[in-house]
Amino acid sequence: MSWVFPRMASRGDRLDLPAPQVDLSVTEHPRSETSEELALVHEAQHGDRAAFGRLYERYAPMIHGVLLAKVPVSAVDDLVQDVFIRALRRMSSLRQHASFGAWLATIARNLANDYHRRSAPEEQLPDGQAENDIAAPPSSVDRRRQAATVLEAMRGLPEAYRETLILRFVEGMTGPEIAARTGLSHGSVRVNLHRGMQQLRALLRLTPGNNDPEQENS
Repeated sequence: MSWVFPRMASRGDRLDLPAPQVDLSVTEHPRSETSEELALVHEAQHGDRAAFGRLYERYAPMIHGVLLAKVPVSAVDDLVQDVFIRALRRMSSLRQHASFGAWLATIARNLANDYHRRSAPEEQLPDGQAENDIAAPPSSVDRRRQAATVLEAMRGLPEAYRETLILRFVEGMTGPEIAARTGLSHGSVRVNLHRGMQQLRALLRLTPGNNDPEQENS
């Protein structure tokens, strides 16, 4: 069985999340790709909008995942746009090109904090209905509810773990991509994935009606 999570609305697609029996190893990001990204950051900082657009394509999933770990699903897409608008206006303030991803993630986290400061508590959906169940075809409701349960469990993990797991399983990023985009070390990504998966499995075992994720592959 797979878990289906909503992805960026602008793409109009969905990602099947396999049961969490995955290779959590993290290897170095290709040096050629890193050099290309540094060049794009340099060009964007000097006013090249096409280069900034390519950076958006590369980093939007990471920013989407960072925000999904912190704010309601309904607010994520608008905040993704806000992050990149703010980044575009502040490109001149970026001192280290290699820190672009970590810089973007900091902007996203700050905007998420701002969102919570200015937002009133959201009205709860009746009977525990998940946000993504609304207008869903009956055949997909159970899978959406299961996905919502897993996502909610991820969002209950410590911040470092929930961000890394959401980037891995919801946004579909590999370990090397997470390290390269966020500025985390490869060792930190590996530890976050490993410990986060342990805690996620434990949470899901305690959730009524959920099977052990390891049994989902059988």
